[in-house]
Amino acid sequence: MTNRTSGMLALVAVCAVVLFMGVIKKRSEWLLNILMRSILGTIAIYFVNGALAGAGIDLGVGINPVTVLTSGILGFPGLLAIYGVGVYKYL
Repeated sequence: MTNRTSGMLALVAVCAVVLFMGVIKKRSEWLLNILMRSILGTIAIYFVNGALAGAGIDLGVGINPVTVLTSGILGFPGLLAIYGVGVYKYL
């Protein structure tokens, strides 16, 4: 192997490592984002259920893995969808 080929392989290896680090960073940000939205969605479900129960409306939206993941992945629109299904079942 010549010096030129070794240099090219080293350059490609460094570029691959940098790209891999970028992918790892994006994935960790993505997972942290879903985790934070799940926590905030669970808190929102708890307080909205309490407010609706105080008003005499029982939609039956529970805190379970499906609702937590829905609010975590979809965010606020997911929370609205969960309550939309609850209203549909209430009617």
